[in-house]
Amino acid sequence: MKTLLFSILLLAGAARASEPVQVMILGTFHLANPGHDIHNQKVDDMLSPRRQAEIEAVTRALLRFAPTRVAVESSQKSAAERYAKYQEGTLAPSADETVQLGFRLAKQAKAAVQGIDVEGEFPFEQVAAWAAAHGRGAELDAISAMVEQMVREQSQALASGGVGGELRLLNDPAKIENGFYRKMLLYGAGGEQPGADLLTAWYRRNFLICANLAQGVKPGDRVVVLYGSGHSFLLRECAREMPGWKLVEAIDYLPPALTQRINP
Repeated sequence: MKTLLFSILLLAGAARASEPVQVMILGTFHLANPGHDIHNQKVDDMLSPRRQAEIEAVTRALLRFAPTRVAVESSQKSAAERYAKYQEGTLAPSADETVQLGFRLAKQAKAAVQGIDVEGEFPFEQVAAWAAAHGRGAELDAISAMVEQMVREQSQALASGGVGGELRLLNDPAKIENGFYRKMLLYGAGGEQPGADLLTAWYRRNFLICANLAQGVKPGDRVVVLYGSGHSFLLRECAREMPGWKLVEAIDYLPPALTQRINP
């Protein structure tokens, strides 16, 4: 009998070890307007009753995925400290997406919270200086104008479709691309390669983020990775290529966009 029980336990352990890690990369906009990016979307008060209802609708929809872990754009220490206060009800009101989407989802799903962020350099100034010195400033400005247009489209999606509407736009697989970053490789020559330096720094940060995630998950985990949408392309590639992981499309779990016009 003891031998049979031991065999059953071994088989159960082997089955768990072979279960894939299901990873959903949920690209977000910055709900609290921190202004840390080159191009920043301005949003209205996410603590208002209307926006809170929209965020709750997103959370309910994501609960269908039954996450066991929520990874957020924060250091592990900060995420752990803030989440403990959130659970106690002592965290100061915050509109940022880590709290409003990440902590809310984790609490309702009874999931673990994992902070996986890493600070990194983004030396765009060197790219702009090189472009200006070589008569290509207008060309770089045109690329920036395209990004600004994307930000305007995101604002329109929020205004017309609510929080869920913008998240659906940001997580449409057909629209998740890496073009802006790849174009940086065009800026440089010979031994002076500011564009390649920028891209190297950006890739390094995202590899470190994915390393933090990989070192914390276990077989069978169902993970929602909640990050600024600029990271989506590389984090999705990491999830696709990691042995034993399965990429889950966030758009399949997001609520439908609102159909009426909403004034921010």
